[in-house]
Amino acid sequence: MKVQVQTLDAQGKGEIDLNDEIFGLEPRADILHRVVTWQLEKRRGTARAARERSDVARTGKKFGRQKGGGTARHGDRRAPVFIGGGKAHGPRVRDFNPSLNKKVRALGLKMALSSKVKAGQLIVMDSLTVDGGKTRALMGNLAKLGFGKTALVIDGDQVDTSFALAARNLHTIDVLPAIGANVYDILRAETLVLTRAAVEKLEARFNG
Repeated sequence: MKVQVQTLDAQGKGEIDLNDEIFGLEPRADILHRVVTWQLEKRRGTARAARERSDVARTGKKFGRQKGGGTARHGDRRAPVFIGGGKAHGPRVRDFNPSLNKKVRALGLKMALSSKVKAGQLIVMDSLTVDGGKTRALMGNLAKLGFGKTALVIDGDQVDTSFALAARNLHTIDVLPAIGANVYDILRAETLVLTRAAVEKLEARFNG
């Protein structure tokens, strides 16, 4: 499919031919859900485990008489009430590292890209160079382009330095290099903005 290419000044810069096998798929909610869930699970960190009664190396001998000692009837020194005893119901290490097949991950990314094309929320830019890297200059350009409330901008190997400087004060714009393209961020943004370099890198990523 062919998509119009624009400049930051909202001027036409020809067309680009997008690969239908990447940008023309029919999105499936179940695949997108699996990939997003996998991404969010991978982000989670686990607690540092505390030592419980079975982990503490202290005597298990009953250290006092059952009656007549004037103290509680403890059976060992591992009880949580003692200094150095095992913690009761302490934090445990949990596994937040689920697995997902590479083919499903790749398919999810293709479908996320395709969903933006289908919804008319994809903009292809010729380049991202901003004069002087000034935020004010970029804001004037964004008003003409119609980026929407939130936008994810994906560039080639590296994000254009002037655009990154201009956009870092704008909380509605996220910027990523092509290698960082992911399903969650693409779906979360109202508008997806790709440069020519990003399209080439993404197509090479799947065709390689």
